[in-house]
Amino acid sequence: MYPEEKVVGIFVMRSPELLVRDLDVIKNVLIKDFDVFLSRGFEFKKTGFGANLFHGTADTWRLLRSRLTPLFTSGKLKNMMYLLSECGQKFVEYVARVTQLNPEQEVHGMTEKFTQSAIVACAFGVNIDTFNQEHETFRRVHSIMSNMSFSRDLELMYPGIIVKIGGSLISTEVIKFFIDLVKGVTAQRHGRPTNRNDFMDLMLKMREEKHISGPMRKNNDTETSLELTDEVIAAQAFSFYAGGFGTSAATIGFLLYQLARNPEIQDKVVAEIKEVLEKHDGEMTLQAVFDLSYMGQVFDETLRMYPIVSDLKRMSNRAYTIPGTNVTIEKNQLIKIPTLGIHFDEKIYPNPEKFDPERFSPENVAARHPCAYLPFGRGPRNCIGFRFAQLQSRVCLVKLLSQFRVEPSKNTPLQLQYDPRRITLYPIGGIPINFIKRH
Repeated sequence: MYPEEKVVGIFVMRSPELLVRDLDVIKNVLIKDFDVFLSRGFEFKKTGFGANLFHGTADTWRLLRSRLTPLFTSGKLKNMMYLLSECGQKFVEYVARVTQLNPEQEVHGMTEKFTQSAIVACAFGVNIDTFNQEHETFRRVHSIMSNMSFSRDLELMYPGIIVKIGGSLISTEVIKFFIDLVKGVTAQRHGRPTNRNDFMDLMLKMREEKHISGPMRKNNDTETSLELTDEVIAAQAFSFYAGGFGTSAATIGFLLYQLARNPEIQDKVVAEIKEVLEKHDGEMTLQAVFDLSYMGQVFDETLRMYPIVSDLKRMSNRAYTIPGTNVTIEKNQLIKIPTLGIHFDEKIYPNPEKFDPERFSPENVAARHPCAYLPFGRGPRNCIGFRFAQLQSRVCLVKLLSQFRVEPSKNTPLQLQYDPRRITLYPIGGIPINFIKRH
């Protein structure tokens, strides 16, 4: 309705939000003037389960991020490779078994089995057999986490109400599950770090300090501190699990759906897998995985068409004049950045309904505005685990596509409809495709 406007005011339920459409303004919000927009808008208790990377206050987030970032260095990811590879092999064996009876399978249900097994093994050192039996507790927790729209809508209708009543977007059942999980792994490791160097080891090392602290703001001597209780550690476990399970499974599922519909792209991906593995003597090393440049383009194009989080939210911590406009917003104004809308803007991505990995060739990426692609956000408060997400997804695809071809089935939809009850992008009814064994 307003094609020339940089920003547009809208209401979401009863919450007034400023929809930002201009990429330069988005760059200011996410990067240049980041200190004005530290908050994601949904902040809950400063302690306990509210102190997680998703919902914690700006100061809590800054403190936690500085301590959790080392988990995603190349060295740590390299240590996870054997676990991911083992999960990938079990996944392929599972696919071979179930497709003997029926080659048509719902792709998201399949990929969730891999990512659930991988994230639990890499983060908590717990081996769960998702391929031979349904793990009821994990399944129920995932179902609850995927359908938190009631709490979200309540907060939009009555901004601030969840904080006032001392509540959370996260259900008590989910909170209890992650607290019990952390306590169980801690007891198993006798309260001390091991040589696994995984997420729980990092948490146990942090716990030895009892409190962590750091500056609240840049150039500010005041410090904020956080007591590392079981609940706070469980909150980080929730963040790691939520960020690495359903989101990666959905991305892999959407990617396989597009490969099934675009066989020439699938052939190119498979040829690259063969070439790279031969170059690395058949070993799927960390370097081999990240040498899969064309697969990377396919992955990026998948997240352009299907960004798992369809918009980004930020909240101002003081009055701010939008650059290039005469609009000044007040403190605590919610900002909405429409990721899905930007990714389908014809001025940025011509013919946006077409699946085209060449959009992400090095030349095309260099020629595009840096904020034209936002599946992991931008700036300091981007997704902390995006490298793990890329690694996990590529390992799964290498294992699967080396042995199976994906094709449309008679029930594969041409157009996808998304479930409005979920807080992330997810197709109603799933996506059935055929998995055909390679000979």
